[in-house]
Amino acid sequence: MLVGHNIRIQRHAKGVSQTELAQRVGVTFQQVQKYEGGVNRVGAGRLTRIATVLGVPVTALLDGVEGGSAESALALIAERQPYRLAEAYARIADKRVRRAVVALVEQIVRQGG
Repeated sequence: MLVGHNIRIQRHAKGVSQTELAQRVGVTFQQVQKYEGGVNRVGAGRLTRIATVLGVPVTALLDGVEGGSAESALALIAERQPYRLAEAYARIADKRVRRAVVALVEQIVRQGG
């Protein structure tokens, strides 16, 4: 399932739709949905092709697999809202503002939010 999350993360990062990825890999978009949802396993050859299409090393799609933790930050940002948050955070140039954002989020968590 983590591999599917990683595919989704990289696909979003590259601005590629499921349909476009499917066409370029040579499968249906439903198959891409199944890969990303963890319904179907991705074979080594297909994983290599997906990595090539997305312009990332295969290891980027395997990140976190050995640890087996589905709760990793990488798995979390496979969802759209956390990904958008991480993307927005990355665009903050001022280090002081970045620290303030992190402090705010940590305070919200401490307060049970």
